[in-house]
Amino acid sequence: MKRKRELRDNNINFKEELIAALTSFFAVVYIVVVNSAILSDGGIPLEGAIIATVLASATGCLLMGFLGKTPIILVPGMGVNALFSYTIIKSMGLPPGQALAVVFLSGIIFLAIAFTKIGEELLRSIPDSLKEGIGVGIGILITFIGLQKSGIIVSNPSTFVALGDIKNPQVYTTLINLILTLFLFVRGIKGSFLFGIIGGTVISYLFGGVDLSQISLSLFSLEDYRSLFFSMDFSGISNVSFWIGVFSITLVLVFENIGLLHGQVNVMLNKEDRFKDSFKACAISSMLSGIFGTSPTVVAIEGATGITSGGKSGWTSIFTGILFLTSLFFIPFIKVIPNSAIAPVLIIVGSLMVTNILNIPLKDFEEGFPAFLTIVTIPLTFSIVDGMAFGFVAYPLIKIMKGEGKKVSFTMYIISTMFLMSFLVKIFI
Repeated sequence: MKRKRELRDNNINFKEELIAALTSFFAVVYIVVVNSAILSDGGIPLEGAIIATVLASATGCLLMGFLGKTPIILVPGMGVNALFSYTIIKSMGLPPGQALAVVFLSGIIFLAIAFTKIGEELLRSIPDSLKEGIGVGIGILITFIGLQKSGIIVSNPSTFVALGDIKNPQVYTTLINLILTLFLFVRGIKGSFLFGIIGGTVISYLFGGVDLSQISLSLFSLEDYRSLFFSMDFSGISNVSFWIGVFSITLVLVFENIGLLHGQVNVMLNKEDRFKDSFKACAISSMLSGIFGTSPTVVAIEGATGITSGGKSGWTSIFTGILFLTSLFFIPFIKVIPNSAIAPVLIIVGSLMVTNILNIPLKDFEEGFPAFLTIVTIPLTFSIVDGMAFGFVAYPLIKIMKGEGKKVSFTMYIISTMFLMSFLVKIFI
């Protein structure tokens, strides 16, 4: 009776939570394939990387559901996986086992921050203008990812980016799918994004954008994963490169999760009281990632699609975690969902997040300019952390220039110094 009363008091609708979970899952499940490919570039066996990615994602979502009680989705992060494979393993020369030890220790430090007052102090010390700027920048990044996935925006050697070929089937099917998804969304149809993804896949198939011959019913072997699970190697702990890796990943984990959680928990859900426990779930999940054998999990940008589809509680995360576990049997089918079906959802969600710019006092240059730097550099550098770094370094610098350095908290100075150090680290590694 108590459980039923709790569900009623929190206005939880299991049907809506399941639809939200399906929407989030289909929007983010591509990470299983993409993350595994990036890990394999770092020397981790592909099939083992697939299993590790699934287990880390499922565990992260279940932790978020039961501990955070929010519809936040945790998966191995894009960007930090590249840092793991291409910088820590390839550039710095750490073997995969030592790189996984780096992930584990970064998670331990993250835990110490999340389970003490340090996390609360960090959140309190960050100016509201920068918090809102992070959310807006992430919204633009989500939109950019959607436009890029669809081929509407392509790289150009002269102008960096340019309009893609409208005659390309992927482009015009995306535009058709965008119209369909917009219609469902503005009509207020429950599960509009999920139905948009399903309908978009069908439309893409009709235009030749889905190749059903790629579907293979063979199951994955556990042989590659046995050697990957709990394979952390701490023999390099006395090396400077090892600790540079720990510092770099910790920086990404703490501040990327703060930015993404603020955008989804505080802004989209308006549940500031759930931030602390959600932050703790992020920390535990990132530590376990090293044990599972993958780069660390972070809050998924695409999880915002589930929130927009009606996800309000941890049940969305729990259902998504279960879907990740079952995905081991359905990855061949999931792989045929085309970008042209996912891109419209990302574009719409990005537009919704950009509305937070109305909360930024842009006419106040001291507050507006650092937020502006964060907003533009997140999508232009394709990195949430690098974009945050520009804003966080600029904020105290402008205050000092105006003779108001005392108005900046000591913690904010520490954060800014850490971001400045992260730039210096990139110069020397």
